[in-house]
Amino acid sequence: MIYDNHNRPISYLRLAVTDRCNLRCFYCMPEEGIKYLPKHQLLTYEEMERIVAVLAKLGVHKVRITGGEPFVRAGLMDFLHRLADIEGINELTLTTNGVLTAPHVADLVKLGVRSVNLSLDTLDRERFYQITRRDELPAVLKTLDALLNAGVQTKINAVVMDGQNIQDLIPLSELTRDLPVDVRFIEEMPFNGEGSHYPVLHWTHRRIIDEIRATYPDLTKLPDPPFSTSNTYQIPGHQGTIGVIAAFSRTFCGTCNRIRLTAQGTLKTCLYDNGVLDIRALIRSGASDDELTAAFLKAFSLRPANGFEAEQKRDVVTESMSTIGG
Repeated sequence: MIYDNHNRPISYLRLAVTDRCNLRCFYCMPEEGIKYLPKHQLLTYEEMERIVAVLAKLGVHKVRITGGEPFVRAGLMDFLHRLADIEGINELTLTTNGVLTAPHVADLVKLGVRSVNLSLDTLDRERFYQITRRDELPAVLKTLDALLNAGVQTKINAVVMDGQNIQDLIPLSELTRDLPVDVRFIEEMPFNGEGSHYPVLHWTHRRIIDEIRATYPDLTKLPDPPFSTSNTYQIPGHQGTIGVIAAFSRTFCGTCNRIRLTAQGTLKTCLYDNGVLDIRALIRSGASDDELTAAFLKAFSLRPANGFEAEQKRDVVTESMSTIGG
């Protein structure tokens, strides 16, 4: 196991396999989309495998596949099979918007994926279209059913947006009554490709919980697992749980064990940093595995203490979450 300069273990890689997405969620990217990178500027699957193998030797044992939307990249399932065979990687998960995922659920189970994060901000078809600019809610709900029927631990990720889906807090929470799902409400972040589109964050993690507790006054706090980004709750008698992720308030930075690798090969040791290492350039200039290892170790030794420190060292955020990796 390797530790950063704040004595936090680094054991979890979020790997973006593409910057492309088949939705246009307004909180993630502009309506016209973003300028996608040419294919040669993206890491190849072979390059990604090599990076994961190097990181696995340093103690990374969990890999979450993100995008963009992972399933828009051809060959994803074959790549996942190869990742699952890398020595040291014992947990492989993914985050998806669910539009293209349902046909692959059985194969995901076969290769050992036991947990999937499903992005779903509303259960109302009209609001889904307003938020995502695509009429794909039926496909997403089909994926939800497929995941649950296959016994996959399913976490529903819902970004809480003032004036957009506040009325969905209770319907989404109600899913936990009869379904073994973890519904996680996420503070909105400024990574929409345009910079922050609100002067202040009105729906903080505290306000979200207060809103849910107004309907479910016996909402109970549960212990959080190690390195958890969410504060976990349960409504007595419900099968599932409710979580709130303070992504903008950044209350979990002190236990962060995650690093990110963008689809173009930029290492981010914090969601809010501007990228600290160009891994693609190192690989394509002929760097050995030992040289990659040394570069990773140096980056980990300079990690910011929290997201606020990382943000202070960069310009105004104008990235898209699709580019960063979900």
